Amino acid sequence: MQSKYLAFLRISEEVVEAEQELIELQKHVSAQGILVQDLMSGVCRELDVWFKSNKEEDVKEKDFQTELDEILSDDTQDPKAIFLDKLDALLAEHKMEEALLALEVEEKKYLVTDESSKESNAELSAFKTALFKRKAILEDQLVRWSEQPSLPITELRKSLAGLVKIGKSSLAHQLLLKAYGSHLQKNVEAFLPSCSIYTETYAASLSQIVFTAIAKAAKETNTLFGDSPMNMNRIIQWAEYEIETFARLVKENSPLPESVSALRAACICIQTSLSHCSFLESYGLKVSKLLMVLLRPYIEEVLELNFRRVRRKIVEAASNDDILLLTPQEGSPLSGAVAPNIMLTSSGKKFMSVVNDILDQVTPMTIVHFGGAILNKFLQLFDRYVETLIKVLPGPSEDDTLLESKEPVEFKAESDAQQLTLIGAAYTIADELLPAAVSKFFDMQTEKKGAGGSSEGLGSGSIYSIEYKEWKRHLQHSLDKLRDHFCRQYVLSFIYLEGKSRLDARMYMERKTDDLLFDADPLPSLPFQALFGRLQQLASVAGDVLLGKDKIQKVLLSRLTETVVMWLSNEQELWDVFEDWSVQLQPSGLQQLILDMHFIVEIAVCGRFPHRPVQQLVSTIITRAIAAFSARNVDPQSALPEDEWFLETAKGAIHKLMLGTSGSESEPEPEPEAHVALHDEISDSDESIATPSTSGSEDSFASANNDDLESPVYFTDPEA
Repeated sequence: MQSKYLAFLRISEEVVEAEQELIELQKHVSAQGILVQDLMSGVCRELDVWFKSNKEEDVKEKDFQTELDEILSDDTQDPKAIFLDKLDALLAEHKMEEALLALEVEEKKYLVTDESSKESNAELSAFKTALFKRKAILEDQLVRWSEQPSLPITELRKSLAGLVKIGKSSLAHQLLLKAYGSHLQKNVEAFLPSCSIYTETYAASLSQIVFTAIAKAAKETNTLFGDSPMNMNRIIQWAEYEIETFARLVKENSPLPESVSALRAACICIQTSLSHCSFLESYGLKVSKLLMVLLRPYIEEVLELNFRRVRRKIVEAASNDDILLLTPQEGSPLSGAVAPNIMLTSSGKKFMSVVNDILDQVTPMTIVHFGGAILNKFLQLFDRYVETLIKVLPGPSEDDTLLESKEPVEFKAESDAQQLTLIGAAYTIADELLPAAVSKFFDMQTEKKGAGGSSEGLGSGSIYSIEYKEWKRHLQHSLDKLRDHFCRQYVLSFIYLEGKSRLDARMYMERKTDDLLFDADPLPSLPFQALFGRLQQLASVAGDVLLGKDKIQKVLLSRLTETVVMWLSNEQELWDVFEDWSVQLQPSGLQQLILDMHFIVEIAVCGRFPHRPVQQLVSTIITRAIAAFSARNVDPQSALPEDEWFLETAKGAIHKLMLGTSGSESEPEPEPEAHVALHDEISDSDESIATPSTSGSEDSFASANNDDLESPVYFTDPEA
């Protein structure tokens, strides 16, 4: 478009030059015609005088002075010649207004007397040619006067009005736009040196200069020339050229694109420029789409580089997190916006600090046109923050390429308290702080939709391009990655413990008794007793670290239980042992395995976790185990008691472990932290113990309502 536009301008200039040459040629032809006409008139006059002198020999010779007076007398001269002489004098003295008025009066007089005139065609043609010649001279003088660089606007209006009167409206409009363009260029050149001083407002000031000039030119056009389509097309082309120049100057004089100043300048530029565009629409100039097409690449570059900058800050903060700051400090930007029990680590506070820094720069028009892109970048920023936290947590990450090797991690969260603090901070950001910070985006989206606004012409990154539910779903996905990594490394560290608490399939082969039913005190296997203790220990720490964050506690403890069962279901090495024909399988091994599975379900039920996912996985494991033992000539019908026996035994085991009375001195008790005491609601009564069919939530706890979080059950130390 630009190349064709420049070609069009060049052709227009050539047409103007050719027109000027034709005018000069016409002037020359007219002058030659006048000369020939004068010569013919002179010859005819001399012949006429000669003939008369021959016929009237008796005419007395007049006095020389008398003849001169008659020649100079007005009565004997042609009025047209007198007018032309007068007009020549006015033009010679550059009295353009008087010359213009005289021309106007003479043309009106000529038009009135033209039809009744008895003058010869030759005389009329000569007079027309003379008038055209003088009019061309007047036009040239008006053009030269209009092109004076320091000409006041009032004088410019008079000159342009004169050109309009002599039929040169198109030329006058071009001169008007040229004058405003020249004046605009001078103002811009005078302002450019201060761009480096006013880094945040330079673009807004440029916008004020440029769009004010366009508005004035549009107003003068309507006043002097009307709103004809030709005039509108001409001023639209001129305005588009000036806006293109404006966009180029904004980019060239911008601060470093990754700086906050550049972001602020870009946002203010969008706000002020689009406001000016709305004002120009009253003059019939719709240039907002062109402006956004020109500025969009620059704005997107500034946004991208700013988010890269803050991402580096967040990665650095999370990699060196000292986890000392648990609540917002007095007077901080967060202290007045969130509840007093909000917990943040230093990296979490850094995350919200950079988010608020960006939001402070954003203007309403920036939200409308780029709100969707900014919200998506916040999602990417939070996802990178989560990836850094995963790197900080112990254990290998699921994807070793999450963070590049050039991002060293100086801090490692080794203790449960440190790990839970980091996870709690991430949940606090995703559930409370970040949605509250960007609420104005979705409020504006709702307001625009309520007012009948649409996304037409706004681009793919507008505020209409993303919904709140979808945005929250992406945040939850990032949290799920963090939660799953924590649970996976926590469970693996428990499963691969050395000693009798190691979770291994061979523990189901080493039972000495043939039938678990005859055991006076049947208990789950040691690894599952240890799991119960680990969950109690973690719940105790979570109760202190995540105080008031019941939802987060349940999410983690529930997912830990699910992770253990998922590992059992997917661990092929464990099932390979059961399918090894060289190993002798006993009915008591199958009984112990099924009891362990019921024990896990009861842990979820008593903890009031969502137990349905655990129950489904346990059912799959039991079915597979029965099939494996059946293939080894173990009859499940005769070896297995009723399901109620496993259920009651699992419940009783929880009570025994809770009270610290295992009933067996030969089996080592779990470490002191593993002694479990359930909520006071749990007693010896069967009615107080939730069963898989009557308690728990059927939905994933990650999407639980507040009602699901009432009366949580924690594992606590009875001696505490």
